[in-house]
Amino acid sequence: MRAAHSKDSRGNVVFGIVRPCTHRLTDGLKTEWMAHLCGLCLALRSDHGQFARIVTNYDGLIVSVLTEAQTERTEDQRRTAGPCPLRAMRTAPVAMGEGARLAAAVSLVLASAKVRDHVADRDGVLARRPLAAAARRVAAGWDRAGARAGAELGFDTAVLLDAVDRQTGIESLAGHGTPLLRITEPTETATAAAFAHTAVLAGRPENAQPLAEAGRLFGRLAHLLDAVEDREADAASGAWNPLTATGTSTAEARRLADDALHGIRLALRDARFVDDKLLHVLLAHELRQSVDRAFGTTTCAHQGYGQQPPQGTPGGPGAYGAYGPYGSHNPYGGGAGVPGGPGGLPPMPGGGDAHKPKPRGFWAGCAVFIGLCCTCRLCCASEYEGPWSRKKREGCCHNCNCDCPNCDCCCPCDGC
Repeated sequence: MRAAHSKDSRGNVVFGIVRPCTHRLTDGLKTEWMAHLCGLCLALRSDHGQFARIVTNYDGLIVSVLTEAQTERTEDQRRTAGPCPLRAMRTAPVAMGEGARLAAAVSLVLASAKVRDHVADRDGVLARRPLAAAARRVAAGWDRAGARAGAELGFDTAVLLDAVDRQTGIESLAGHGTPLLRITEPTETATAAAFAHTAVLAGRPENAQPLAEAGRLFGRLAHLLDAVEDREADAASGAWNPLTATGTSTAEARRLADDALHGIRLALRDARFVDDKLLHVLLAHELRQSVDRAFGTTTCAHQGYGQQPPQGTPGGPGAYGAYGPYGSHNPYGGGAGVPGGPGGLPPMPGGGDAHKPKPRGFWAGCAVFIGLCCTCRLCCASEYEGPWSRKKREGCCHNCNCDCPNCDCCCPCDGC
């Protein structure tokens, strides 16, 4: 593995930090969220083939939500999709249009960067030359497809690839005392470009600047939460982590995360929307939930995040939220945490980790992903094991009963 960067720091721009628990969405917002998720998946299939659907992710759809929030709703923005295993063979309305296509193009380019990263690090089966060569061909194809789709929408995906390439050089020069925001800058630049282009697609150029600011801060959060979640696991494996490399404390990382949350809300206030209810839930309320989970301060009992042992007790969450992984919902996300760390088991006596599930390789994860799709577990299971990370997940349509306070987002959010 190259010491210059962390496996999970490159190409991880719009993946994995906003996955709303369905108990916090009203029926209407849940339907809308699923419409954008399915719309992203079907846009990938329509424009780039069935295999491209494996890069569907929970954060990529924010680009689609942003675009639609700025436009008047028309009948052309929805269509009824046929039965799908991920919806328990039910039909459903799905989002269509340029927002879904832009989300698909961005997801493809970033997924290709993640594949190349795994190949460069010789992870799992990709240490074998024939499989590494095949993965490189897949990544190159996704690069071309994403660039082609982006060009059709007036978006130059080169800004994303440039950000990924610059990340390596920045991390290779980083050391103790390096400002953490210098390391997060490429991620911020990439997400700012994607968010700002939604204003172009929606025909609202006046929104480009505030949305670019919201995207920049969203990218900062993505990088920060990824680093916080992986810090202990990276220390155990010897992988590069921006917090450890720069000597940034958890308290400082939390301060930066809270500042980014506040900045996103202020930036969204400066933009003009037609209907931003779902967008507000995702980028105000759910982002706060993601930050709390990553830092182990969430109070929600759902998904195993609540009622954690106190800080410092055996098996407790520790400084980085051992029992509260928000998970990287990018299909190419990193592995499970070490015992006592994000995604792992409670610390074992003597520091052993014999029972910790090892992450699956790329191709093995693809096989498990297909199996989860065909059995509807990704959609309806109360709990399943992530195909790549092997972290515990909940089906996106699973019904749950939760006693969390403030589940409904009907408040005016005066304090946002």
